[in-house]
Amino acid sequence: MSQDSIITTESKRNIWVRGLYMLLMVLAYQLSGTLMFIVAIFQFLVTLINDTPNTRLLSFGRNLGRYFQQIVYFLTFASEEVPFPFNDWPSGD
Repeated sequence: MSQDSIITTESKRNIWVRGLYMLLMVLAYQLSGTLMFIVAIFQFLVTLINDTPNTRLLSFGRNLGRYFQQIVYFLTFASEEVPFPFNDWPSGD
């Protein structure tokens, strides 16, 4: 077996593994979209009642936006890093 055939077999195996991760990330994207909708409605109601948004939900919303970005980058091959739950949850401001 030559070196080229070993590399080709390994890269085909890696693309199938990536495909599995992509399917899982599409599911995570859908679930996160539902969560984002719930958070948005809840934040609207809190702001309606208190005249100010909830700071914890603001922070969570920013992090959720970063998570969406990580998923999209991974699904479009712009990044090789698999998002949460395979890596850390995005955080920071």
